[in-house]
Amino acid sequence: MKFMLLIHGNEQAMMAATPVNPTGMNPEYAAYNEALIKAGAMLAGDRLRPTTTAASVRIRNGKTEVLDGPYAETKEQLGGYYLIEAADMDAAMDWAGRCPAAQWGTVEVRPVWPTQG
Repeated sequence: MKFMLLIHGNEQAMMAATPVNPTGMNPEYAAYNEALIKAGAMLAGDRLRPTTTAASVRIRNGKTEVLDGPYAETKEQLGGYYLIEAADMDAAMDWAGRCPAAQWGTVEVRPVWPTQG
């Protein structure tokens, strides 16, 4: 099964952190990525640019509305994701618990609902 691990955290704290290397990846994330790859669980994953670069689009009464940033104002922002392959929800939650972001933010685990097949 495919699962999305959605990484939510305090964007201001993330932006204030000193990058460890030119990629911005710290050793904990490098090790986590390597473990996912080694286990054959990693399908995709990326960091997201700050919410100041985002836009939200919606249609209301037939008119397109474009809003700066994410629509919801929350204490934690979506900062990245992993798309993984896991046997079941328990295995996906185990991977989420191993994600470095679980120590300072929230890792939401969502099964992917296939659009085909």
